[in-house]
Amino acid sequence: MRDIQRRQFIADGASAALLCALAGGHAFPFKTASDVKRADAAARKVKRPKAVPKDPVDTMSFPTPQPQPGGVAREYWIQARPARWDPVPTGRDEWMNMHIPRRRKFMALAYQQYTSGFAEPIGGPSIPGPILEAEVGDTLVVHFRNDDHHFGQAHTMHPHGVRYTPDYDGSYLSSFTRAGGFIAPGEEFTYTWECLPGSAGVWPYHDHGPNGTISVARGMFGALIIRDKGAKKPDVEQVLVLHALTPQVTEADAVFQCFNGRAFAGNTPTVRSRVGQDVAFHAYGGDGMFHTFHVHGHRWLNDAGAHVDNPSFGPHEVVTARWTEDNVGRWLYHCHVFSHQDAGMAGWYLVEP
Repeated sequence: MRDIQRRQFIADGASAALLCALAGGHAFPFKTASDVKRADAAARKVKRPKAVPKDPVDTMSFPTPQPQPGGVAREYWIQARPARWDPVPTGRDEWMNMHIPRRRKFMALAYQQYTSGFAEPIGGPSIPGPILEAEVGDTLVVHFRNDDHHFGQAHTMHPHGVRYTPDYDGSYLSSFTRAGGFIAPGEEFTYTWECLPGSAGVWPYHDHGPNGTISVARGMFGALIIRDKGAKKPDVEQVLVLHALTPQVTEADAVFQCFNGRAFAGNTPTVRSRVGQDVAFHAYGGDGMFHTFHVHGHRWLNDAGAHVDNPSFGPHEVVTARWTEDNVGRWLYHCHVFSHQDAGMAGWYLVEP
């Protein structure tokens, strides 16, 4: 029996689930790669909407938010761009010592961070995109540039958890679209988001443009971390996005269940810590599936003060696992939906004395 048969690539409904995107103002089911290509073609034809006010609220103007007293403006320069992506760059699953002989590389869409004024890239495009950090009282000022020269579509950045005016919503709304909801290839836009007291936590951001659902499925998502003023940052902090790369968008013959765009231990993030350190994992659901987050050898307190070791969460929900490390060894972390685990949603956590 071939190695690949030891672990079945079970989609658990992911490949059968219908993706839905706006694609020029219409909702379509996307069952196949051909359906996605047709949606891409439709999205390329979407033009900047001409505002057609239908209610007094549509004619309102809004000031740009400013930091609260004691807060600062935290600036980021973020570019959206296509990137050739391999979810299993080693070609192996270290956990099962198994070769992954599948066609894997595809054209992803990702966010990439730059220095001030888009002068120099800070690393390559990544899945998820760069973590944007701020404290309560700050504003996040995000300079966004669309460099999607491959798919040729408008993109945006839509945040969760922070406060923003309609101009900075980053959502395509057909004829109701405001300034930040349609950034065409080659264009730039600056979003300003307020970090209010209720914003403390970890939140997703993602594309919400005309073809947003498919763009997110290709990798256009990331995380905000908003801390209370002066709050201690963990010694070890890792954001883990649980999501599937499906054949509809990759044209591979299997679903890859991923942490951060990678599948199978040795490809997914390997997290390291030492005894005594303050460790925090932030796991969020980056697709339409139900997930759990389990770290072998560890348990932690949830928001209700109960000890847990396998909390469940759904699309774009975030759970934080935080503890003071006291358990040396090599540990597995994974989603405990077994079909997700067996299709790649697992990784290593290494604790040194």
